Amino acid sequence: MTTRTTQTVARFSSPFLLPGFDAPQPAGDYRIDQDEELIEVFSRLAWRRVGAFIHLPAISATGSTQQMVPINPADLDAALEKDKQP
Repeated sequence: MTTRTTQTVARFSSPFLLPGFDAPQPAGDYRIDQDEELIEVFSRLAWRRVGAFIHLPAISATGSTQQMVPINPADLDAALEKDKQP
């Protein structure tokens, strides 16, 4: 089965907390990796998301320790929507 990883950046203007995190993360830009697998549907090609990961800390943060944490894409979308509200 063919797979691909797409990378995007999520921008938070306020600290945020995702389920499973021990503490809120500071505002900033965060790299997001989404793993997808190719599926065929009625002679068409489509990609299905099979995993998503956030890279911690934020892109602009200094430090030698970095980690890639699995996340639920729906939780990330909800946190980004919440961040947009005044």
